[in-house]
Amino acid sequence: MVKVLLAGGGTAGHLNPALAIAEIIKRHNPDCEFLFAGTPDSMEEKLLAKTDYQFARIKVKGFQRKLSVKNIGRNIQAGAYLISSGARAKQIINDFKPDLVIGTGGYVSGPIVMKAAQMKIPTVIHEQNAYPGVTTRILSKKVGEVMLTVPEALDYLDKNVKYTVTGLPVRSAIATKSKEEARKELGFDDSLCILSFGGSLGAGKINEVGADLISWHSGKKAINHIHGYGGMGKDTFVKTLVERGVDINDNRLKVSEYIDNMATCMAAADIIICRSGANTLSEIETVGRASILIPSPVVAGNHQYHNAMVLGNAGAAFVYEQKNLENSDEIIEKIDYLYNHREELDKMAENASNLAVRDTDNRIYEVLCRNCEKLSVK
Repeated sequence: MVKVLLAGGGTAGHLNPALAIAEIIKRHNPDCEFLFAGTPDSMEEKLLAKTDYQFARIKVKGFQRKLSVKNIGRNIQAGAYLISSGARAKQIINDFKPDLVIGTGGYVSGPIVMKAAQMKIPTVIHEQNAYPGVTTRILSKKVGEVMLTVPEALDYLDKNVKYTVTGLPVRSAIATKSKEEARKELGFDDSLCILSFGGSLGAGKINEVGADLISWHSGKKAINHIHGYGGMGKDTFVKTLVERGVDINDNRLKVSEYIDNMATCMAAADIIICRSGANTLSEIETVGRASILIPSPVVAGNHQYHNAMVLGNAGAAFVYEQKNLENSDEIIEKIDYLYNHREELDKMAENASNLAVRDTDNRIYEVLCRNCEKLSVK
């Protein structure tokens, strides 16, 4: 039996690729045994508790760069965790005896993958973003191979790193539904369709843009619009629309706190307005849709901006840094232009589709087999 230890968490952007990689391995090796390593009482522990996967706790915390009394305390604790993490990682590895160790980012992957490499256990990592995090930059020099979502990440890694551009695994449902099927399911016609969202928690700037756009086109233009306002907008978003005279029962309008049929909504859309997390952008490329991207300004290394510019430079997206968006006028003007020039939307959609890696699962499994002889090559 092959044993695989996976380490990645802190955000869904690190955990979801780990889960996807586990599923890829299971398709080829149904009897494979998995162990996920993560921090106690974390998002990854709570999500993995709903699965059949084993979970091992390891205390790891990132250092805060901004100097404050609170952050000094946090950094002292992070230092204490760092001192003990090596011993805990060794204990996890000795107890489980993995044949392969895979890191998918986040602080937790650092001590686990580093210790495994020191113990001469096959190791690989996957980097989701165009701007690799500190953990990836350190581990990339130690592991057997680095899997990259986009080649642009190489600009920030050592030139001698062994790598493969694999793309990022996306949900299988994303690529299976046609635009026509999706619109029929949503009750939309063939008019321009906008999808805007800021994630489950929401994003203030995207809610602001979404409300302004809906107020601009509602009852005036043949535009279908889906907007997910998230937890941040649950008390204010609909209220704002009503105050502006928008008919929230309009058949062309669907607003909700959380979009639970994202695959359908992406398939129905002509243009998507959102942040620039790696998972979301990979899904946009897979469905082949034009996008307006407003990267989150509060992420490590401003990595969402780097992610967005991969699409921006390819002519697949318009990218707006939040600090430069005083209001929604520029985006409304862009939507108005695209409303009247559908050929531009079609070209952007084509450019997005050209960025998609269509055989990601195969590429990932080939990397894993190269680094772990015990994996089946069937």
